[in-house]
Amino acid sequence: MPSQPYLLSFLHVGDPGIGYITSTQQAQHIPFEIKRVFWTQGTPPDVVRGRHAHKATEQVLVALNGSITVEVDNGKEDPHKFLLTQPDQGLYLPPMVWANLHFSEGAILLSLTSSDFDEADYIRSYQAFVKLANS
Repeated sequence: MPSQPYLLSFLHVGDPGIGYITSTQQAQHIPFEIKRVFWTQGTPPDVVRGRHAHKATEQVLVALNGSITVEVDNGKEDPHKFLLTQPDQGLYLPPMVWANLHFSEGAILLSLTSSDFDEADYIRSYQAFVKLANS
């Protein structure tokens, strides 16, 4: 399993005259077996989503509409920012990465995860996350 966030590109076919289809094609570009799919929409631009890390869950985030700035932090190095603006690009997040998400007006985020929802997998305190990341 990769230990740092990175961008993925997905297969897309079509043209401006008819539109495009984007696919992971049997999930060949996803570095884990997908267990859960969900999307987030209607987030006001002044609200920060995410604000947590996962102990074990891996994720791929895709901006289906609009733009989403994802600030990632592994608790050891300076944070990095990724700007998601294309539905044929995703951001892989390994476990133990804190993420803050900033949505543009009308943005829709698709999340693919390696596990079903389990509250025990979430780290919701940044201070607790940094302590775990450095232990």
